Amino acid sequence: MYVPNHFATADADALIARLARRWAGVLVSVDTDGTPIATHLPVLWNSETRTISGHIARANAHWKLGEGRGLLVLNGPEAYVSPSYYPSKAEHGKTVPTWNYEAVHLSGRIEWFDDAARLEKIVSDLSNFHERDRAEPWAVGDAPRGYIEAQLRGIVGVMLHVDRIEAKRKLSQNKSAADFDGVTDALLKGADPLEREIGELMRAERAVADDPDGN
Repeated sequence: MYVPNHFATADADALIARLARRWAGVLVSVDTDGTPIATHLPVLWNSETRTISGHIARANAHWKLGEGRGLLVLNGPEAYVSPSYYPSKAEHGKTVPTWNYEAVHLSGRIEWFDDAARLEKIVSDLSNFHERDRAEPWAVGDAPRGYIEAQLRGIVGVMLHVDRIEAKRKLSQNKSAADFDGVTDALLKGADPLEREIGELMRAERAVADDPDGN
C-alpha cells in the first residue's frame, strides 16, 4: 500500500486493534495459477507475537492453498471529500475530489491448523473479544459440549505471522489549515455516519497536531 509520510501513523498497533474490533479483515493469498483468493473473516491481533489469527469454514477451499505468503487487509471508516469543501476552491479553483480513510495491510507467512484445542482457543478468544462489552456476554461454554465439538470440526484455523505492516490514516493532513478545517466541518455535518466519524477523527488529529504533548 502506498503510504506517504503525511498519511503514516505513529501507532500502527493501536490502529490495527481498533479496526479489528469493528470490521472483518480480508485475507488474500495466491493460488498456483497466480489467481488471488480472498476470504473475509474476523481476526485477533497479538502485538507481542506479531500475529493475526482467525478461522474460516472447512468448506472454504482457501485453506487448501497451503502455507505461503498472504496479505490481511483491514479497512476502517471512509468518506468522499468534495472539492467544494475547500475554501481554496473559491480562491483558485485548483481542487479535485479525493477520499479519506483508514486502512492497514499486514503481510507475512500463512499457517493453517485444525488442532481442536487450538481452534477452540481461537473461537473463545474471538468471542470474548467481541462480547466483552455486553451486559450478558456469551461464552463458548454456554453451548452444549457436543455442539461445540461438531462446530469445531467444520472450521480451519489460520494464523498470519506478520513481517510487514503498512498503516495509513488519510485524513487531509497534506492540506492547508483552512482546507483541513473546511473538510472537517463538512464531514461532521454529513448525513452518513461514516462521514461524521471521519470528521471526528480529523478533529482529533488536529487536536494532537496542535498539542502533541497533550497539555
